[in-house]
Amino acid sequence: MEQSDGRAAARPPPLVAIRHPSAARAARLSDALAAAGFRTLPLPPLAAGARLWRETGFDLFAIDPFDDGLDPATMVTLARGIAERRPLLALTDRDSRADRLLALIAGADDAVGWAADPAEVVARVAALLRRSRMAAGQLGDGELRIDLIDRRVERAGRLIRLPLREFDLLANLARIPDQPVSRTALLKAVWRIDFDPGTNRVEVHMSRLRAKVDRGFGWPMLRTIKGRGYALRSRPDAANP
Repeated sequence: MEQSDGRAAARPPPLVAIRHPSAARAARLSDALAAAGFRTLPLPPLAAGARLWRETGFDLFAIDPFDDGLDPATMVTLARGIAERRPLLALTDRDSRADRLLALIAGADDAVGWAADPAEVVARVAALLRRSRMAAGQLGDGELRIDLIDRRVERAGRLIRLPLREFDLLANLARIPDQPVSRTALLKAVWRIDFDPGTNRVEVHMSRLRAKVDRGFGWPMLRTIKGRGYALRSRPDAANP
């Protein structure tokens, strides 16, 4: 629902539900995820909090099924049923190939041994959420959200209305953020033209797209890369491609 000033309500960051038998490890991982911009919710043991497990509207479930009182494969299977189509990441405190294989076979989307360093877990959470959005027909990261099915674009919670060509231009740039896409590649992808017709149609539509995606925001997403094409920056501090 849009607010009265024409802006849509800001979409909250993804919520990661965490179940770890060690409260200290769960807190360390929560802190790392929060520093990366995620919301987190530590979950109690299944026996004490089955309802919370089922009713939490999380975007991703990260669970350490080992040493939590139940058979690990059973824990992963139960978590898979609760997560349904949402990503399920299995954690293990040991660098154990056997643990990772057990979790993957039982239904986890990914499995990682993280020990005391949560950096790889944070990276895998981000990757799983990206793949989940793409599978659901969604592109974009950070401020930008693109729904390929409903052809809807939001930036920082604001709805941006785009005609067909501009939407397709933005979607093609968003598929490989922070990388240049050539004028020739855009002509082929958006206009289905395999040659350069010698017109400025790409430049004209990019100018219109900039006016809608960048104007009124704190930093420009769309960049012209001299001699290489155009790029969509995923964040303000992204290096020039």
